[in-house]
Amino acid sequence: MNLEGVIGELTFKFSRSGGAGGQHVNKVSSKVLLQWNVEVSTAVSVEEKAMIYTVLANRINKYGIFQLECDIDRSQVRNKEIAVDRFRRILESALVPIKARKKTKIPYSSILKRLDRKKQQAQLKASRKKNFEE
Repeated sequence: MNLEGVIGELTFKFSRSGGAGGQHVNKVSSKVLLQWNVEVSTAVSVEEKAMIYTVLANRINKYGIFQLECDIDRSQVRNKEIAVDRFRRILESALVPIKARKKTKIPYSSILKRLDRKKQQAQLKASRKKNFEE
């Protein structure tokens, strides 16, 4: 994966952020919406795109665009930096191959312990029964 190429393909949209902040919130467009078109990206291979689609399916819309919002800071520039950093971390974690689970055999001693516990429980319950034959 060419990370610099991917970052070059990003588009940003800015809007006014909600919440507290008084007049500053009403005047300044500090909220950042980062968008990346996964389908037309040339910086990632076909295999990497498949991994991205499976891992980040909830963040990619039906048009194949990955979206990420950031409105943490009052500064538009700082929000843009935070969004790019979060995008980079999300993308790197999505491209880590998933390790296959190794099947393990249950140890024989564990099987014996479980059967022994079952016998003890059965004996305990049997001892509680009333003897109606008398």
